[in-house]
Amino acid sequence: MVQAPSRRDRVRAATTGEIKQTARRILVAEGPQAVSLRAIAREMGMTAPALYRYFGSHEDLIKHVVADIFDEIAGDIHAAIAAAAEASGGDMTAKLVAACGEFRRWSLAHKDEFGLLFGTPLPALEAAQDEVIDECAQKFSGTFFPLFLELWHKRPFPIPADGDIDPGLREQLARYREGLGIDLPLGAGLTFLRCWVRLYGMVALEVFGHLHFALEDPSAMFEITLAELAGLVGLEYPAT
Repeated sequence: MVQAPSRRDRVRAATTGEIKQTARRILVAEGPQAVSLRAIAREMGMTAPALYRYFGSHEDLIKHVVADIFDEIAGDIHAAIAAAAEASGGDMTAKLVAACGEFRRWSLAHKDEFGLLFGTPLPALEAAQDEVIDECAQKFSGTFFPLFLELWHKRPFPIPADGDIDPGLREQLARYREGLGIDLPLGAGLTFLRCWVRLYGMVALEVFGHLHFALEDPSAMFEITLAELAGLVGLEYPAT
């Protein structure tokens, strides 16, 4: 039988959650430079030293905030995939489009958080950048990559042969595959990366306002990007 958390544990968990929410709120309202233990403590009516009972350092706190944001975006994308699967009877195109669309929706609705996750990291994270990126990448990759693998196993699509891939790129793809621990053709891994680069590039340009020079509303351009992504994995969007 699992023992219920004590009142002390519940209070500690609630305070920990409030600290992280406060840090995120300051980040969004005032920018990365304003996220400090002193500012968080002041807003919560605590002292900065008191925060050390919950987080060992400012860097530790920020890493937990980053992890929570990655959990949030991953959860929203998973929910969108599940809803599309139920509505379409498991149609792969519907699930992939839903995942990409939710990534864009969340990113546009949380531009500051997007910049923290996918843009220039906070100075407090630079010293531990590799650790943070590795941990967060594992959480976030659990949204798109399993979907890609599902499609590959259900409906294998054309991919370049190993000999047709640049040798330097081929070596990097082999290391990438080894790190994943998955038996996947190098060409399939290359296709996945091509899809991610196009999706991320389109969304990042829109989030950071770098399409305003030509487009007031990039929605139609995003639809074109979805069609291009579908073509890379042997799907058709929009369906004819």
